Amino acid sequence: MQLRVLSFVLAGGKGTRLYPLTKERAKPAVPFGGQYRIIDFVLSNLINSGIYSVYVLIQFKSQSLLQHLRDGWEFSGLLKNHFVIPVPAQMRSPGETWYKGTADAIFQNINLIEQSDPHLVAVFGADHIYRMNIRAMLEFHEQKRAQATVAAIPVAKELAVEFGVIETAPDGRILGFHEKNPNAPTMPGNPDMVLASMGNYIFSTAPLMRYLHEDAKMKDTAHDFGRNILPRWVERGDVYAYDFQTNRIAGDPIGAPVYWRDVGTIDAYYDATMDLRNVTPALNLYNRRWPLRTAGYDDPPVKFTFDEEGRRGSAIDSIVSSGSILSGGQVRNSVLGRGVKVHTGAQVDDCIVFDGCDIGRRSKLKRVILDKNVVVAEDAVIGYDPEEDLRRGYHVTESGIVVVEGFRSKVDLASIDL
Repeated sequence: MQLRVLSFVLAGGKGTRLYPLTKERAKPAVPFGGQYRIIDFVLSNLINSGIYSVYVLIQFKSQSLLQHLRDGWEFSGLLKNHFVIPVPAQMRSPGETWYKGTADAIFQNINLIEQSDPHLVAVFGADHIYRMNIRAMLEFHEQKRAQATVAAIPVAKELAVEFGVIETAPDGRILGFHEKNPNAPTMPGNPDMVLASMGNYIFSTAPLMRYLHEDAKMKDTAHDFGRNILPRWVERGDVYAYDFQTNRIAGDPIGAPVYWRDVGTIDAYYDATMDLRNVTPALNLYNRRWPLRTAGYDDPPVKFTFDEEGRRGSAIDSIVSSGSILSGGQVRNSVLGRGVKVHTGAQVDDCIVFDGCDIGRRSKLKRVILDKNVVVAEDAVIGYDPEEDLRRGYHVTESGIVVVEGFRSKVDLASIDL
């Protein structure tokens, strides 16, 4: 039987721990790796896995996310069951409220499930950087005849307070949930690790509908899958954990490790981005059989100018995205977005630079994240003196990473001749 699968991508969170990068945008719209956005990973995983019916549930600060979805993920509409559609909060709850939790987000859009009549419903988050063959998880769900399947991965036990921790039987059946509990049980035979939920779910449609309606009528609930619905479901039905470590991506070498990163803080985001510069990064962006899709832009090629001593545009151990111009500036161990200009004498070391930034002559930047459209003045020095950076109003993490806010963006309006 050919399964009909409807997917929901939860992209409405505030992303407060990633502030100030989320000051003007939703977390899934935060750039990553130069020319991508965080949401591109889950959408690419779905499309590469053959899941083409996708609703993206949005909520907070969604304008930049909507623009990105429009520019990169609009399908032609030739097939009615092929779509990536953003869905704002519908206010369908009795109190006409915003989404209260992950389960409430699906319940407020339950009409979309009723209209589509799928065999399975996939609910995936948009907050993580990972590659996943979701078809393998669907096959696991069917083989186990599960009612619900939760993607899971081992993490260090000291991180249990940040995740929903799962207890399982040897066959993968889930025996219990421990939501963000520092004393959650560790994995059998491995006292240093816990099995964490990745927040990605496959549900059989009929039982999902029952539990959503039941939860919506309850008062003492956060309307959340991990905290409320799944712990009750485990007591009554067949709920399994899918071991993400067994997941394999087409085109990757045999034995290649799986990749999943929580980039919920500035430091975690910075570390994950910097890993891309490695000769053999843990995250492979160059696998043509598992492409990472994003918005398409009519950008010119990258350009490096001047071949004079002391005035030579170059980039070493770095990623430089389309439309950027390095005119005599030096870039090392950095990731540059689209349309970045680095002028003569500038030094950019260990930095993440978002789209449209302009880095002035002789300026020096080290371990800095420049938000979109930041203009760095000539002779500016950022990232060398934390106290001075704080005095200037920049955000500085405990590890010394400096974030310079930007995000000024001109909107070009179409004009007509009169």
